[in-house]
Amino acid sequence: MTFSLVGRCERTGMVGTAVSSSSPAVAARCAHARAGAGAAASQNVTDPRLGPAVLDLMAEGRTAQQAVDAALAKAQGAAYRQVTAVDEAGSTGAFSGAYTLGTHAAAHGPGAVAAGNLLASPDVPAAMVAAFAAEPEAHLGARLIAGLRVGLAAGGEEGPVRSAGVVVCDRVEWPVVDLRVDWDDDPIGRLAEAWAIWEPQIGDYVTRALDPGSSPSFGVAGDE
Repeated sequence: MTFSLVGRCERTGMVGTAVSSSSPAVAARCAHARAGAGAAASQNVTDPRLGPAVLDLMAEGRTAQQAVDAALAKAQGAAYRQVTAVDEAGSTGAFSGAYTLGTHAAAHGPGAVAAGNLLASPDVPAAMVAAFAAEPEAHLGARLIAGLRVGLAAGGEEGPVRSAGVVVCDRVEWPVVDLRVDWDDDPIGRLAEAWAIWEPQIGDYVTRALDPGSSPSFGVAGDE
């Protein structure tokens, strides 16, 4: 019921995850990223603890595949889980348990891995990875959302998707992008609209956090 893409920008070092599903609020449970560690997606009969566990292991120095393997080796119900990850060096890892639902697949590319379950076609993850690679100069968030859009166009999952989200981490301690559409008839389209509003402001909100006195909008009414 889910397809996702995790990736690292070789140009900036940003890491992030994008995900869409027929289930509500999928990004709240499945999309994980952390500066200094990497990014991960945990899906298919989701255990939300697996994403942070993989990030912890990558932060300790494990590669993405080592972190995925180690997290699943200790996880309850591992055979039901599907997990992907990319580490800070851009290497990727993936796991699909024996009980992964329906048509499922994973595809790896430079600095990115996509996976899905209950897919309309096993070609969906490969199409997502290709879309991610198509515009390496674009912001990582834009590349991840492009992957979702192409994945949907390639068939997506068996049923209609209803939620989507994207999270991106840079050098600061919090995500610089954390956008979600928790229930909509066109969640990926709505996510792309939110991204178009958010992208030009990303740097401003980081500046407001780190050096509020230098922010041009400091003290302006309505600025949160």
